Amino acid sequence: MTTEIKYDQPPSFTNVDLIPISSDPDEDWQHLVLEMFRPEVPASPPKKSRLYLAPSTFGEEYDPEFAPEPTSAEDLPDITELISHFMHNVLEIWAGRRSASQVQAMCHHLIFADIQRTAGQQKMLGKIRKIKLTQPLDGICESAITIRYGDRLRVVAIRFEGLDKRWLCTALTLL
Repeated sequence: MTTEIKYDQPPSFTNVDLIPISSDPDEDWQHLVLEMFRPEVPASPPKKSRLYLAPSTFGEEYDPEFAPEPTSAEDLPDITELISHFMHNVLEIWAGRRSASQVQAMCHHLIFADIQRTAGQQKMLGKIRKIKLTQPLDGICESAITIRYGDRLRVVAIRFEGLDKRWLCTALTLL
């Protein structure tokens, strides 16, 4: 026999807010058995890289309307092929086998003047051995290129910046 209880008012419940004792959100899940019941954190979509490039000006002053405009690496051609092609051309210029004007469009005018000044100074044509690329920020590519000159190894440090919707060489040093 069951007795049914009738209430004049429905039962009321009070909510209890739990305040974490620790600042570590994973503290409740550190037990081995509880770990397998931990809720999955939804994967966040990858963030688009932000363009922080302040173009190299080499001390030149520009009218703000005509200043170089930084460009994201996503909007530029593949830098790996460009650096390899550019460095091959520069090695031939340094050996005196190619005209410096062929890389003029890819260089800042001060870098181009330096390439022209050093054209033909190497006695032999160097061969590219390795290319190491890094992109510290969006729109900037820095590279160290190992060059073999006979029995001697040398390194070229090079920097390209994405400016005005193209890659522009803003630093080139033979070490």
